[in-house]
Amino acid sequence: MKKKVIGLLLAVSMTVGTLAGCGSNETQPSSDATASPGSDGDSQTQATDGSGSNGDSQTEAAGTQNVQDLVSLRGNTAPTEEEIALVNTSLNDTYLGDVFAEVIPNDYSAYPWKEEVTLDVWMANNSILSSVCPDLNDHRVFDQLEELTGIKLNFIVPALGEEGTGFNLMIASGELPDIIIGADRYTGGIAAGVQEGAYMDLTDIVDEYMPNYSAWRNSDEERRKTTITDEGVLGGVFGLAPYNEWCWFGLLIKQEALDKTGLPVPETVDELHDFLVACKEQGYSQPLNYGSTYGQIFTGIINGAYGVWDWMFVDDDGKAAWGPAQEGAKEYLATMQSWYQEGLINTDWATADFNQRMAEAVSSDCAVMMDSPDTMWGYWKEDNNIDFVAALNPVLNKGDQSRQTYRNFKKTGTTAAITTQCKNVEAACAFLDFAFTKKGWEIYNYGSYGDVHLINEEGLPYFFADGLMYNDPDGQPVSNLIWKYRIHEGANIRDEHNSNPLITSEGSYSGDIRDYWTSNMDSTLTMPPVTFTAEEAAREGELGTVLSTMRNEYFSKIIMGQLEVDAYDEFLKNAKAQGMDELVSLWQAALDRYNAR
Repeated sequence: MKKKVIGLLLAVSMTVGTLAGCGSNETQPSSDATASPGSDGDSQTQATDGSGSNGDSQTEAAGTQNVQDLVSLRGNTAPTEEEIALVNTSLNDTYLGDVFAEVIPNDYSAYPWKEEVTLDVWMANNSILSSVCPDLNDHRVFDQLEELTGIKLNFIVPALGEEGTGFNLMIASGELPDIIIGADRYTGGIAAGVQEGAYMDLTDIVDEYMPNYSAWRNSDEERRKTTITDEGVLGGVFGLAPYNEWCWFGLLIKQEALDKTGLPVPETVDELHDFLVACKEQGYSQPLNYGSTYGQIFTGIINGAYGVWDWMFVDDDGKAAWGPAQEGAKEYLATMQSWYQEGLINTDWATADFNQRMAEAVSSDCAVMMDSPDTMWGYWKEDNNIDFVAALNPVLNKGDQSRQTYRNFKKTGTTAAITTQCKNVEAACAFLDFAFTKKGWEIYNYGSYGDVHLINEEGLPYFFADGLMYNDPDGQPVSNLIWKYRIHEGANIRDEHNSNPLITSEGSYSGDIRDYWTSNMDSTLTMPPVTFTAEEAAREGELGTVLSTMRNEYFSKIIMGQLEVDAYDEFLKNAKAQGMDELVSLWQAALDRYNAR
């Protein structure tokens, strides 16, 4: 039904486009007078064929002399049906502004695709996405992308909860689809997939067949550096953000708990302890929702104050280090064991799943969460009218710099690979490349125009109050709709700060919190996205599995008082015997190569 509707809109838009071409005296769209400072002007006047000319890609794609200038749609809150149809079913992007430091490419010369083709695409589902779209072949965003690119897709989706097994069985069988989304599941990562013959080496074909991806990844040194292997191989198509996304996980406190205790937002570990004690006295029976299998045993939120981190990090000397083996670990574990014995932590912290944690969060037992402000905006504020504030990761001494180990290096979303069994490599390249056009940025992040999003005065899409994102006919919460009306994770230009409705919805302060964390905590300890050789990856996987299992067991038992704090000495001895130093050396070698890229 959706494809019939899109086909009907296409017919309407062709009529509108013909009339516009006959009646318009303009042969080029106007430049963007509202481009953001530092931009290079409107991308419609930039080269679209890689030659450095100022040809218009819309003219190339349509094969006509005139393209209707739709800049008038900026700030228009009541577009006509004809305008909506034209935006959704044509490659015209004149209504979109240049809103980032680097201009998003817009070479549409490959579209619509020259011949009939269907690509098999392997993509994992998840519980939220499956609840709003049981069959990815019916996803409205992919339907629209098919119409615009002329490339049909056949999604192959593993059973829910069996994604890892399904992926491994597919690789082992040797029967591969054309494209794999989530290709970094491959043991050893993308580099190993290329080296072992599963994924194509795209190095020599990206510039020719993926001009938009090539231009976007090369427009910023950080994006360039994170999309190649140490040997300079382009083995996949990575989700790439226009900026470093804000930190998404941290310490969140109910405003009512602050009001009841009369205490300020804690800054040190001791102040956090005193605040939790005061909360318990006010009736919050398990005031700190500490963590679970949904998050991590380590969050960096408290352990970071002791210089202890969840896994690998870059120390102050620029060297790779293993977080659980740091000098302050025993002091951290002693602190958490004491807090657990005082009843300050939720008793099921080591086993609670997401739904259990959210049920606890909204109850009167909980005062403090370790979670995403996006998530808690939905569960606390929108659903239960519970206001909350953020705290920085606490420090040991007043005035010390708060630290965390989150930075995405402008690499985000998921990774796609074209397999060596792809039937039509050019078409696969063209489909993946569309995600890195200005039109692709709009559709992947904001969905369809007119019913899900509109365009503001600067040419930036936004979800409007009367649109589907906030008025779902099935009554789904916004936290689910980010998967229904847009693509939340993909190999595209992910515009998280502007296109996550949990951040941008009216009254939301989730984005403010994430910005606050990012701006006020030192993230220089974050390990960059290094890559391993196939041999290194296999060994790192072996060592990592053993060491993470050991860490989880010892640390959880120590915190819950099942082992004495001195059991940490035994843990460290066993970790070294099981290859801890070798693990660090593998990461150090990979870090050295990354820094040399």
